[in-house]
Amino acid sequence: MNLPVLRLQAKADRRLRGGHLWIYSNEVDIAVTPLKGFQPGEQVVVESAVGKPLGIAYVNPNTLICARLVSRDLSLQLNKSLLVHRLNQALSLRQRAFSEPYYRLVFGEADGLSGLVVDRFGDYLVVQISTAGMELVKDEIVAALCQVLKPAGILFKNDGKMRAVEGLDEYVSEAWGSVPDEVILRENGVEFAAPVREGQKTGWFYDHRMNRARVQHYAKGLRVLDVFSYVGGWGVQAAAAGAESVTCIDVSQFAIDQINANARRNGVEDKVSAVKSDAFDALKAMVVEKQRFDMVILDPPAFIQRRKDVAKGEQAYQRANQLAMRLLEKDGLLVSASCSMHLQRERLLDVVRSCGRTLERHVTLLEQGGQGADHPIHAMISETDYLKSMIFRVLPAL
Repeated sequence: MNLPVLRLQAKADRRLRGGHLWIYSNEVDIAVTPLKGFQPGEQVVVESAVGKPLGIAYVNPNTLICARLVSRDLSLQLNKSLLVHRLNQALSLRQRAFSEPYYRLVFGEADGLSGLVVDRFGDYLVVQISTAGMELVKDEIVAALCQVLKPAGILFKNDGKMRAVEGLDEYVSEAWGSVPDEVILRENGVEFAAPVREGQKTGWFYDHRMNRARVQHYAKGLRVLDVFSYVGGWGVQAAAAGAESVTCIDVSQFAIDQINANARRNGVEDKVSAVKSDAFDALKAMVVEKQRFDMVILDPPAFIQRRKDVAKGEQAYQRANQLAMRLLEKDGLLVSASCSMHLQRERLLDVVRSCGRTLERHVTLLEQGGQGADHPIHAMISETDYLKSMIFRVLPAL
């Protein structure tokens, strides 16, 4: 099938030649190939300013990232055959990295499938599509997943913010078989129920798996505070690893119910207490009450959604970390995490440094972590490197 051409301006092919997959609207030669002439999701042959083919992409003329490269091989269009090939590649990595089938199977650009996320919960798959190009081949995605994994059920959880940007409707629906409201997963030896329909994103955040394992290493015998807890991924694992007590804080009653259920599931309900509260209100109240913990875990939602939010977002990280530090015992551990792509690792470290100076604490960085192998970082796309986790020891000033 012959595909229409998307022509780039002079020198606008540098990013693609450097390994990136995105094309911005201001890089297109609209005099030769007007963006308004393309339909959202349409596949095209991308050409340099001199007409040299660079690969196949799909287009959305209405977005800042107006095209995403699918393949540099002109014979490989985005169809079931290519999807099966890329899924097998992705599966091979996960099977080498993990002993059980609980992981992110597809992580967008890093797995060569920009706009697609697939989380695996044993026999069940939860799929998120965030681009018009992937939406057009959603039937092929389902067919490819069925061929590669033969799942009992596939759920489309297509309610993310990016869909509005792409001009797509939001919906949650079964695409194949039957998927229960909650599915079981095991992480670091602990069992959880993930609320795939009503929960955040796909129902679970696999990206912090390795960082939660490191918290287990330190947790035995400690009094732990888990802030922004969601369904208890950090706190319940700390309790299962032998923490003396765990207090989980989340603003959602739904999340509180999930925390309690996951604690019971692992026989640690006597150690885990779940408190429904705004995180900052709870932290401030605990400071006033002079409560103290041996470990405080901060894994907030992304305070910095866009570049223009950086200043305000950094202030939120500053407030949270300073309050957490004030709640620590004299020899305490602070676990500070961020999923904000626009907060650089060094800036999070600066935030904690600043808190230490303000409160006159001796702060040492014990460990740094990031996303696990099921969230691989595309070496040429810095935007895929988003997750930070740091474990600090906090002592009185020397």
